[in-house]
Amino acid sequence: MPKAHKPRSGSMQYWPRKRAKRVRIRYWANEKGILGFAGYKAGMTHIQAVDNRKNSLTKGEDIFIPTTIIECPPLKAASIIFYKNSKIISQVCAENLDKELERKAKLVKKKKIEDVKDYDDLRILAYTQPKLINLKKKPDLFELAIGGNKEEKLNLAKEVLGKELRIKDVFKEGQQIDIHSVTKGKGFQGPVKRFGVSLRQHKSEKVTRGPGSLGAWNAQGKIMYRVAHAGKMGYHLRTEYNKWILKISDSPEEINPKGGFIRYGVIKSDYILLKGSVPGSFKRLIRLNQAIRKNKKIPIEAPAIEYISLASKQGN
Repeated sequence: MPKAHKPRSGSMQYWPRKRAKRVRIRYWANEKGILGFAGYKAGMTHIQAVDNRKNSLTKGEDIFIPTTIIECPPLKAASIIFYKNSKIISQVCAENLDKELERKAKLVKKKKIEDVKDYDDLRILAYTQPKLINLKKKPDLFELAIGGNKEEKLNLAKEVLGKELRIKDVFKEGQQIDIHSVTKGKGFQGPVKRFGVSLRQHKSEKVTRGPGSLGAWNAQGKIMYRVAHAGKMGYHLRTEYNKWILKISDSPEEINPKGGFIRYGVIKSDYILLKGSVPGSFKRLIRLNQAIRKNKKIPIEAPAIEYISLASKQGN
């Protein structure tokens, strides 16, 4: 019996199997308020906390939890986008935009919110401020959905337009969220690493690290895309559901390790701790949004953190 292949980020269980163009969110939760945020992946550490899971074998005991740190500098609302029948019909820009976005604002005709009446939905066009943490110059632009009825959405959009939005205004500790990010790029890889196909015996014809069959030869007249071949691997858009927020803080000294995080530096702004790992490389944009299918086994309260590892991540 051939050994079952290990599913990988480039395997056929995902579709479309191609390199990501941007980080996008297809579905939003049915909640009220602003439904998303964004940050930059800084690195990982571990914490010691009291296990508060109801059915856990270690309930009430101290356990170690691997965590991912995402730095979340304040966002700014650049404009309000109005939709009708899933098409953009109008856009109202804020007056006090940063220099990087002034040119884009000039391309949009100046309109007032009162002039827009016939619409079905609206969203906020937000942008990050990576200059606050000396990460890069160019901000990342994306849309944020708002939950509630039309009147509640419009009132909230008016309130935040042109103003800063912080992570603690959107999420809270103990909450479940979904994360959207782009995985690490692996470059050109063979079918064994790319698809996890089994190695053939040493007496195999031509190759040992290749597929055993190229598929049928009669009907389609070509080799189908389903056949495991070498090619570019990684840099795919992936979504992970129900990530548990363990901590939200604006005190970087509580989390910065000695020497800073590898290939990132030190945290300078608001940050969150998520249980487990997050796809993507350091400094990459991570989109966060309200969980669309919550796990009932995860408590609604964050565990009591007793210790956060600040040991150097630089190695020996």
